Amino acid sequence: MALSIITNNKDRLNSRLMWLLQWRETHIKEKNFLLVLAFFIGILSGFAALLLKFLIHLFSSTLTAHMTSTGANYLYLLYPIIGILIVGVYVRFVVKDNISHGVTRVLYAISQNKSRLKFHNTYTSVVASSITIGFGGSVGAEGPIVNTGAAIGSNLGSLFRMSPQILMMLVGSGAAAGVAAIFKAPIAGMLFAIEVLMIDLTTVSVMPLLVSSITAATVSYIFTGYSPEFVFDQSEAFITNNIPYVMMLGVVCGFTSLYFTKVIGWVESIFAKMKSPWAKFAVGSLILSGLIFCFPPLYGEGYEAITNLLNGDPTTLFNGSVFYSFRNNVWFVLLFLLMIVLTKVFATSATNGGGGVGGTFAPSLYVGCMIGFFFAYLINTLGLFPGAELSCKNFALMGMAGVMAGVMHAPLMGIFLTAEMTGGYQLFLPLLMVSCISYCTIRIFLNYSIYTMRLAKRGELLTHHKDKAVLTLLKMDSVIERDFTEVHPEMTLKEMVHVISESNRNLYPVTDKDGRLLGVVLLNDIRNIMFRPDLYNKMYVRKFMCMPPAKIEVGDNMENVMKTFDRTNAWNLPVVENGKYVGFVSKSKIFNSYRRVLRHYSDD
Repeated sequence: MALSIITNNKDRLNSRLMWLLQWRETHIKEKNFLLVLAFFIGILSGFAALLLKFLIHLFSSTLTAHMTSTGANYLYLLYPIIGILIVGVYVRFVVKDNISHGVTRVLYAISQNKSRLKFHNTYTSVVASSITIGFGGSVGAEGPIVNTGAAIGSNLGSLFRMSPQILMMLVGSGAAAGVAAIFKAPIAGMLFAIEVLMIDLTTVSVMPLLVSSITAATVSYIFTGYSPEFVFDQSEAFITNNIPYVMMLGVVCGFTSLYFTKVIGWVESIFAKMKSPWAKFAVGSLILSGLIFCFPPLYGEGYEAITNLLNGDPTTLFNGSVFYSFRNNVWFVLLFLLMIVLTKVFATSATNGGGGVGGTFAPSLYVGCMIGFFFAYLINTLGLFPGAELSCKNFALMGMAGVMAGVMHAPLMGIFLTAEMTGGYQLFLPLLMVSCISYCTIRIFLNYSIYTMRLAKRGELLTHHKDKAVLTLLKMDSVIERDFTEVHPEMTLKEMVHVISESNRNLYPVTDKDGRLLGVVLLNDIRNIMFRPDLYNKMYVRKFMCMPPAKIEVGDNMENVMKTFDRTNAWNLPVVENGKYVGFVSKSKIFNSYRRVLRHYSDD
């Protein structure tokens, strides 16, 4: 009885959904409906970001409320281990899916999975990352919220049966909304989708990105106030005499970004070689807890440390540290800052490698703030700026933009994100300089960002090139032609001529009784004998058939198919599935489909 009620309710729900889909197709154009979906994606992503920030603050404040600021806190050795253990068990036995590296997973979904993300991604990253960060995991909440927002966009688009190219825009809209809400930075959210996720820049794609970003940021403003994420008071004006040092900081940020990216890749490869999840947990949690005990600013996202440096006070970094008594020693402050820069990347990698869930957004901002402050503090200590001192907090802000631009390979996002989240628009010129120089510096050594590098190594990256993007959107089933007449090796020339007379093709697949492809017969190859009746019963298909230059597997992606065509100079190639003949794919069919998708994808 209960099963019957559930089935009836499900059927009723499906019928209502079909009615809604038909009504939408009749009354709302696709472009307009795309903006409607972007609006709701912005609202949902905004609330998801608020929930994530609330949970992180709840866990973190509850656990650290009673800690002393004037000496060592041994609970730092315990909290990260508990947090990673809880998250590891949750992911392994409840989620039963890999939800780490959120931005990379979104890039993979766009590149290889038709922009489809599983429904559980709309909430599992929020749960796992809030526990990870709240218990001290040295990662950011931005990667998980990007994954959450993208999953909201993907699943909402799938619910309304949207096409893959529209799903790509909705995934980008969700990701942009997540960044906009978590940082209160709508412009940076849009630029993230364009520069990092590589959503193509057209009117059709920009409008939903803007709508979702503005909506999500508005939700965040309504519930948390209009103040920026970090309080920054520019009490010291930028002067043109600082420009040489600003340029030097850009180079330093570029090399810091290179160090950050390389070390994370190296540590991740070490964890990847460990087969046992318990071994990963043991190594990762022990490294993390040890680093946090020595350097408490590595606990969690580190936003409090960033705020303190933006206010020009490095001594608060020593709160809760075993080195608290050295906080007024200038040279020890420099050493402490440098050690945090060098160890932050290990803490981040250990968190994710050990089983935690978090992103590299906040760590890159954190390292940038530290290296910028360290740079100015060192220059001032050495007296290298004659007649005055560099503003350490201004350079800390510039460092945030520089390292983010280098690590993410996104200079525009680095500039606008830093300006929006701090209100430091008066430093726009030096922010531009540092971001551009940092980006140019790292590009000399690395062609890929920290996110795209993982996919590029596996050949699964969708790049900025529109032709590859469109090829990714093409489906193999849509270009396979199946109206070819099959022939068999034992057929005579007479039977072959009869087949030709009833066909409008000049190519014929040769198959055996099980449907396996043995070869092909080209009309041009038998033109000189097909009009000789004396050979009709003497020649057999097996004698004049030939092997195709290559075969296409049903599961091949379109980029590999085009590479095969280029390599063989063929115009038609057979498609097989486990050796059995399926049909043919031709260049002309691919080009026609390509142009059709390109028009739809870039229609302004």
